[in-house]
Amino acid sequence: MVVRGAGRLRIAAESQRIPLVPNGVMGMLIFVAIEAMMFAGMISAFTIIKSSALVWPPPDQPRLPVEETLFNTAALLASGVCLYWAQRTFARDHKRARRPLLAAMLLGAFFVVFQGVEWVALIRDGLTLTSSNLGSFFYLIVGMHALHAVAALGVLAYTWLRLQRGWLAQSQLAAAQVFWYFVVGLWPVLYAVVYL
Repeated sequence: MVVRGAGRLRIAAESQRIPLVPNGVMGMLIFVAIEAMMFAGMISAFTIIKSSALVWPPPDQPRLPVEETLFNTAALLASGVCLYWAQRTFARDHKRARRPLLAAMLLGAFFVVFQGVEWVALIRDGLTLTSSNLGSFFYLIVGMHALHAVAALGVLAYTWLRLQRGWLAQSQLAAAQVFWYFVVGLWPVLYAVVYL
């Protein structure tokens, strides 16, 4: 469409530009960058406290379940792989992407529930927010991650619902992926810093 006048022609051309990154994906990338800075601050504070302690972990506190959480970590990483396959399948056949997306959600839900079971056991053994610096930082850092995992699961569930109804766009799936990959990619770092 040609519009008379130099200013109008430029406006018409600009309105037809396709962004390099869809708006939803860009917004999610900005959100994830901000959240990454928050986690970096918490990890830094934890590392400073841990390195300045004479004995770590505190001797009167229960040990964190390293082996069980490693299994749970594998489930979360597998959910990231399933989401990757959902995206690959979605590009070829929208309907076939349902199963891998559902598998990603179920593995993510398993991770969150297993973390909850782990917390109940640790609280029963005496690790609380006020029992020590370990307890305070553990529940702060791992709790913030759990909050992000629950929110990201909500985004994945909404994405799956839109896929079921045939209303899902590629950019919407990509935005959900950015958020879930942040949750999945952050966890091994937290596991290494907090649990090991």
